Amino acid sequence: MIQALFEYQREIYLAVAQHLKAFASDGSWFALLAVLPMRVVFGAAHALTPGHSKTLLAAYITGSQVKLSRGLLASVALSFTHITLAVLIAVLALPLVSIALGSVGRAPALEMLSRGLLGLVGVWMIWRALRGRHDHRVHEGEAVGVMAGLIPCPLTLFVMTYAITRGIPWAGLVFAVAMMAGVAITLGVVVLLAVLFRSGSVAMLERFGSSTAGVASFLEIGTGLILVGAALHQIFG
Repeated sequence: MIQALFEYQREIYLAVAQHLKAFASDGSWFALLAVLPMRVVFGAAHALTPGHSKTLLAAYITGSQVKLSRGLLASVALSFTHITLAVLIAVLALPLVSIALGSVGRAPALEMLSRGLLGLVGVWMIWRALRGRHDHRVHEGEAVGVMAGLIPCPLTLFVMTYAITRGIPWAGLVFAVAMMAGVAITLGVVVLLAVLFRSGSVAMLERFGSSTAGVASFLEIGTGLILVGAALHQIFG
């Protein structure tokens, strides 16, 4: 399935490049806007492939007890940061690219920063659970989304760089916004599934005699360990 998604991505990726090339030649905004729905689908399919912090986002939503609305805000924050960072790197360009990107399609320095910050969130969640407290800061979920999205989208970076070199940066931005919408849709579904899984897990454990506070602590500690483990793997793996 993953291989099929990569193949699908490659086909749409080439099509996007062709549309940008055509727009650079004739400047037809109508033709460009006509392919935006495909770009949204492309973003959604792109988010299904490995990466995009889907697992970490799902783990956080499961263990943090945040409501669905706050979880969706976290997914939007992740999508916005993931795409916007790629746009900024392309616009601010070569010095940032040479520092942040160690190889094609990856940003080791930003990956390290993202996972390190999430590891600190994991430590905080474990400490909070051990103290028996489950209160959450108002914008905690959005902050986690921003931290998880600090890894720039390599495909958006390519599209923006291609558009800039062709002298059509605004066309690249239009595609980036469509990509962001697609990624947000997929991550929103991940959040919804995580909330449903959490609700089911809590109901099942309570049926076996566990208290609500005990279940919340168990889920939060588990989430904290996942975040810390991901950070340690990124730093020392």
